[in-house]
Amino acid sequence: MFYISSRQIMAIAFALCAAAVLPSAHALELSGVKYEEAIDIAGEKLQLNGAGIRYKAIFKVYTMGLYTSKKAGTPEEVWAQPGNKRFTLTMLREIDASELGRLFTRGIEDNNTRADTTRSLSDILRMSQLFSEHKVLKPGDVLVVDFVKASGIQISIKGKPAGDIFKDPAFFKLMLNIWLGKSPADWKLKDSLLGIK
Repeated sequence: MFYISSRQIMAIAFALCAAAVLPSAHALELSGVKYEEAIDIAGEKLQLNGAGIRYKAIFKVYTMGLYTSKKAGTPEEVWAQPGNKRFTLTMLREIDASELGRLFTRGIEDNNTRADTTRSLSDILRMSQLFSEHKVLKPGDVLVVDFVKASGIQISIKGKPAGDIFKDPAFFKLMLNIWLGKSPADWKLKDSLLGIK
């Protein structure tokens, strides 16, 4: 006959209770949006480099997370990594998608050289068109941009791939520089994405 002592029962009960009340060590939560500490993209494990909230005046606009193959504390360290990358935005308020596309375009222009911007002009126009097709982004809607070194850049909006893959790997840097460049959309968000407290 299988016997469990009262001490073993107490130990099991304690472990179950502890698991129920302790917060998960595998996710970061911002305004109700969870960012897993590790994800897999095209067979490569990525870790959460940092995440934060984009504010416009006192209003929360969206949360954002950056995933890299290893922790990076500067934009240069992010770009030095040859592997896959991801950044993701989750809306916290309703926003006109076309307006967001225009803001992204301006952010690209403000944070990259004129030569780089001109070279990627066709990709920038394609990106703007993808946003205009979605009209409105509502709270909870998610934008994901994946850089997969073997194939290119895939933008997904509301859980679905938006358009064809962007083949030029340099376009991912141009986009991410909206938040990591010299004139970022939000300085505090830049620090958060780089894991700077």
